[in-house]
Amino acid sequence: MPRHGENIRKRTDGRWEGRYTVYLPGKGRQQISIYGKTYSEVKRKRQDALEASNEKNLYSKNEIFFEDALQGWLVKIKKTKKPATYVKYCSIYETYLEDILTNYPLSEMTTDYFQEMLTDKIADCSESIRKSIYSVLTGALNYSAENYHTLPVRLKRAPSPRPTRKLDIYTKEEQTVFLRYLYTDMSVTKMGIVLCLSTGLRLGEVCALKWEDINFQKKVLNVNHTVQRMPVNNYKKKTALCEGTPKTNCSQREVPLSDEILQLLSKFKHQGKYVLNNKKPLEPRTYQYQFQKFQQEAGITCRNFHVLRHTFATNCIGSGIDVKSLSEILGHSDVHITLNKYVHPTLDTKRQHMNTISSIYGQIVGQSIQNIF
Repeated sequence: MPRHGENIRKRTDGRWEGRYTVYLPGKGRQQISIYGKTYSEVKRKRQDALEASNEKNLYSKNEIFFEDALQGWLVKIKKTKKPATYVKYCSIYETYLEDILTNYPLSEMTTDYFQEMLTDKIADCSESIRKSIYSVLTGALNYSAENYHTLPVRLKRAPSPRPTRKLDIYTKEEQTVFLRYLYTDMSVTKMGIVLCLSTGLRLGEVCALKWEDINFQKKVLNVNHTVQRMPVNNYKKKTALCEGTPKTNCSQREVPLSDEILQLLSKFKHQGKYVLNNKKPLEPRTYQYQFQKFQQEAGITCRNFHVLRHTFATNCIGSGIDVKSLSEILGHSDVHITLNKYVHPTLDTKRQHMNTISSIYGQIVGQSIQNIF
């Protein structure tokens, strides 16, 4: 008699048949049958076939779900990517995908299902979150196809809506008010704010800045480190301050310094290791809070720390710097990132361009314009 769960039965022709499932490259889930004269013979043949299929990575996975592929992919990411990337992908999965994909069978994966699911799931997400969701899904699905031999699922990213809100920057008037405030009773903390407004450094980069990264003779600042608070202990509640290299190779860069900034740095140079916090990196959240306090005391609208980077990039473009140079100073891998995300011409800059065009027309027409008035 057949045993429960063994998938072995006696056929009407008197033979015994055993079945098992494998996933074949390019074919997906396949049912394989084994035949024999006795139950024991089929059971032995079926067990040998299962062991052989496992050795060849042709898994019998009746109970393997998307979660299994996702966790396998995350193990790979943890070994090959920066810790921050691993933490981000874990968070993206837990926040946006876990509730609908954890128990989704690999054998039922289809492109149509994922495309429909994505359309609903990411409708209200920012462009950054959309990219991360696609990265997690694509990575896990590719891992499943490579390791579990499921049929490949090719996702197409839907076109992102054009941004309706520009990134915030300080106006010329706000910059004047804020700089006057910072230079009044200047401190090393205020000096760091001026440094970011003058170089476009990110929050984590300035908090991890070391004196050894600044070459006073060559007048350059080398961005070699960044710091951020990251979850630890299975990436749940406990966090720790972690110092590492910048997020991309292009972010490790050399930034030229003006004579004024060099004088300011020289004034506050001390014997400690880190520029802002002596023996260890400064906690980014602490500096963010201090930044908010400075804005309040200066009487300007409070913004996120990244407004310093945006304002620096916009000032550079308004001053005539070429986009390629600015892109390298900011640590971007592509000049289009600089143009599309960080550069926002001010009304004054646009007015200057309009006056330039007007003067050209004036030169063409000449005295005729004066006669009108």
